[in-house]
Amino acid sequence: MRFLSIYMCPERSTPPTGEEMATMGKLVEDWMKSGKLLATEGCLPTSLGARVRIDAGKYSVSDGPFTESKEVVGGFAILDAPSKEVAVEYVKEFLKVVGTGLCEVRQLYDANCVPEGVQEPCVVRAAS
Repeated sequence: MRFLSIYMCPERSTPPTGEEMATMGKLVEDWMKSGKLLATEGCLPTSLGARVRIDAGKYSVSDGPFTESKEVVGGFAILDAPSKEVAVEYVKEFLKVVGTGLCEVRQLYDANCVPEGVQEPCVVRAAS
């Protein structure tokens, strides 16, 4: 099963140190080789980003930084795990490396594996 881990953390005002990059690089390399990490990316500062919202059909765009936010998205990972419990254990290992923050873990939809209690989506078939 695939899981999305969204890492939330306080915004940093400095880039990661060389030691932090090396430690994270080793974790990423080991997880990629083992097959439990399918993809990952870190985010640049919110000062380079924007928030886009729609309400009643009208869009609003707010440029960063998002100083009102205590925690921002720091990055994401796509994990391959046999269960949510195992994915949570992977995330605990990641959080131990970064030292602070939280991760939201969500199972990703897979047409071959619909979790119990989730209705299957409608299938749209091409016109004949």
